Parts: sequence; C-alpha cells; structure tokens
Amino acid sequence: QVQLVESGGGLVQPGGSLRLSCAASGIIFSVYTMGWYRQAPGNQRELVAVITSSIGTDYLASVKGRFTISRDNAKNTVYLQMNSLKPEDTAVYYCYAKFREEYWGKGTLVTVSS
Repeated sequence: QVQLVESGGGLVQPGGSLRLSCAASGIIFSVYTMGWYRQAPGNQRELVAVITSSIGTDYLASVKGRFTISRDNAKNTVYLQMNSLKPEDTAVYYCYAKFREEYWGKGTLVTVSS
C-alpha cells in the first residue's frame, strides 16, 4: 500500500520559515519524481516545486529563490524548505509522487499570517 505522509505545516508569521516533509512508503522512492502542489481556498491546485530522480528541480515562479525542494532517498523523504513566507503562500500543501503511477498525500496546512 502506497502512503505519502506530509508533516511540518502550521502557522507562521510573514517573513518566517517552515520545512515540510513527505515520507513515502510502498514505492521504490528513488525512481519517482517527487513534488509539492498547493491549493488555496477558491484557487486551483498549482505545482510549487518538483525534483526528479536525477535531482533536477523546477519551481513555481513566485517561489523561486525562497523555496528549496530536496530529497533523501535513504529516508524515502522529500522536503520543501520555505523561507521568506508571504501571506499568499497560505494553502494546503500536497506531496505527490510520479513514475508510471501517480500518488498523492492528504496535505498539510500552511498559514502565513501576523
């Protein structure tokens, strides 16, 4: 059974930082492209960051220079380091894994507010 379990969300003030983690099980983690999407209330889900099996990365334009995606294949975990957070980063953040199939986590809420 495949599971993607996110953690690390919460309430943070503007300008603050959070690190999201996504622990995967039930897949051969190292071959999967891993990524983070987010969905704010009333908005469509958007791709925030992605990291391939060969450690290529790509980012949503509005988070470039502030967010960093990384992976630890030994721990079957992908991370999203989020710095200089803005209120518009408030959303539910979802982890996903893609190879031949696609899997999603249940999401973790990030709220950026003073």
